[in-house]
Amino acid sequence: MFVFGVIFKGLAMLVNGICTILYWLLFARIIVSWFPVDPFSGPMRFLTQVTDPILEPLRRLPLRIGMLDFSPLVAFFMIYVTNQVLVTVLLRIAYQFQ
Repeated sequence: MFVFGVIFKGLAMLVNGICTILYWLLFARIIVSWFPVDPFSGPMRFLTQVTDPILEPLRRLPLRIGMLDFSPLVAFFMIYVTNQVLVTVLLRIAYQFQ
């Protein structure tokens, strides 16, 4: 049973890592959007491909006030909550097997 505990602890670390990477990629996309950047460059296309599946559904919601788009803020909150819930659940399962 000890093996299952290690597996779930590893899954918790993986989820935490993925959420952290998504958080920083979303942050990079927000910062880059303030500057004139070629949208067809390699790094910009990568940022767009990774963050659009998170941002596009949120952009359909009325989260824009004037020129301010609050969908990235909601995305940050969603990533944070998802990370906290999944990591907590996986770690509790892992500790039950130890």
